Amino acid sequence: MSQATPSLTSRPEWQALKDHQAAMQDVHMRDLFQQDPQRFKHYVLDAAGFTLDYSKNLITDESLELLFRLARSCNLPERMEAMFRGEHVNVTEDRPALHTALRSLAKDSIEVDGKDIMPEVRSTLTRMEEFVWRVQSTQWRGFTNKPFTDVVSIGIGGSFLGPKLISAALKPYWSGHLNCHYVANIDGTHISEVLRKLDPDTTLFLIQSKSFRTQETLENTEVARQWFLQNGGCQDTISKHFVAVTANTPAAVKFGIKEENIFPMWDWVGGRYSLWSAIGLPTALTIGMENFRALLAGAYRMDQHFRTAPLEQNLPVILGLLGVWYGNFWGADAHAILPYDHYLRGLPAHLQQLDMESNGKCVTQAGEPIAYQTGPIIWGGAGANGQHAYHQLLHQGTKLSPADFIIPLQTHNPIGNHHAILFANCLSQSQALMQGKNEEEARAELQAEGKSRTEIDRLVRHKVIQGNKPSNTLVLERATPESVGALVALYEHRTFVQGVIWDVDSFDQWGVELGKQLGKGILDQLMAPTGEEGKTDSSTAGLIQLFRNRHGSSQ
Repeated sequence: MSQATPSLTSRPEWQALKDHQAAMQDVHMRDLFQQDPQRFKHYVLDAAGFTLDYSKNLITDESLELLFRLARSCNLPERMEAMFRGEHVNVTEDRPALHTALRSLAKDSIEVDGKDIMPEVRSTLTRMEEFVWRVQSTQWRGFTNKPFTDVVSIGIGGSFLGPKLISAALKPYWSGHLNCHYVANIDGTHISEVLRKLDPDTTLFLIQSKSFRTQETLENTEVARQWFLQNGGCQDTISKHFVAVTANTPAAVKFGIKEENIFPMWDWVGGRYSLWSAIGLPTALTIGMENFRALLAGAYRMDQHFRTAPLEQNLPVILGLLGVWYGNFWGADAHAILPYDHYLRGLPAHLQQLDMESNGKCVTQAGEPIAYQTGPIIWGGAGANGQHAYHQLLHQGTKLSPADFIIPLQTHNPIGNHHAILFANCLSQSQALMQGKNEEEARAELQAEGKSRTEIDRLVRHKVIQGNKPSNTLVLERATPESVGALVALYEHRTFVQGVIWDVDSFDQWGVELGKQLGKGILDQLMAPTGEEGKTDSSTAGLIQLFRNRHGSSQ
């Protein structure tokens, strides 16, 4: 829990990093590699099934030593242990953050307010296993006694992005006869397009809502129910086709879901950390519980590494501190996630929520205003595709955005030289970001092309690429349940490390709540009879009136 401590920027460790960055201003990574031919060996780490090459960073041994000193001055090791022990690290909501307990393979007890939570965690996994077996073996069938062919998961935020990522990442492990669909958007087009392709006789719905009050989820759930009832179903057969994951059992029962078909959620797990719980049911239904347990085991392996490895050999710690280095001392306000694996293409979207919802904060845990930069903008996409789009900004733009290149050594779909070409693309991009192309090289290149001196003088500055842009390369053997679990856990812990340094609560999201609160009032005005107006700003009032003029006084 946060204690009264000196401001982060007043710490001697912070000032030492500022002075060091000033001394590094004119250092180019190209020179660092030339000065140390063994630089890769000095800045590579093998741990938890990954190889991290962080040699293409604007760092020296001194940089790292100063960052580790800052981490220790912020009590990072103690804060890490406090999270694993179940202390109330979510200070504004006075709760633990125990997503790690959901994947724990240890037999130890973990207490929350004096109660051991592990028996219920293990019991829920057992219930999930039985449920998945019944559906996959066709023991559980629809109201016309046909086996299920499709699963529709209705949720939003953490109930959507995490499971969707894992399902796509592990597509090679899908069991075969079940197709998985995700619905989150309140735009009616989303659920309409999904339902249009499905048969109500063979569709199973998973309603994923911690509160069972989330507006987008409930509205989409109601559409799904009406579709089911209008296509042969009835109130008595809803329980055969609708299952819920929620902390609000009474609301789910009132909807028509049998209590034995309701899986729990807990206050000590935030939505963006919940894919390891029953929120992962759509994933488990498609890949099977054996693979789902392997996913948990991979995350547990990363947990153990994070908890026990020295800071200097700790993957999440190193990645987290490098992010602090660039965000707070080099002026970077964004970070690119570039997976070179088609199955991992959803990773940037999940990490956007994980990181930006966790550390997009402007006050410390004690409620004091922050005078330094916190969470970066997380962006990115499939790396190979991005090379023909936004990588231009990475190479020659005025913005500094460190990048993580993520690539497996083996593909699930070996075709010709495709994977070798993909791997070459990945390495060439990180190399180009590091070394760039100076004016002398650009001139020589244009001369070799037969350009005249006039043409060379006109074009040379356009061909110069500054380089010195930092990146990490994270290599895994293959995208398996174990490695994907470890990968997501790695970024969870990286996010926590940065939250500790910045002294923010990485487990609340009050900014999300404000939009929900205002949205209810605006909806009331949109639906109100003509003439009923609420107190609001002129912009919002004008746009409300525009909608009402188009749709009439009420819907």
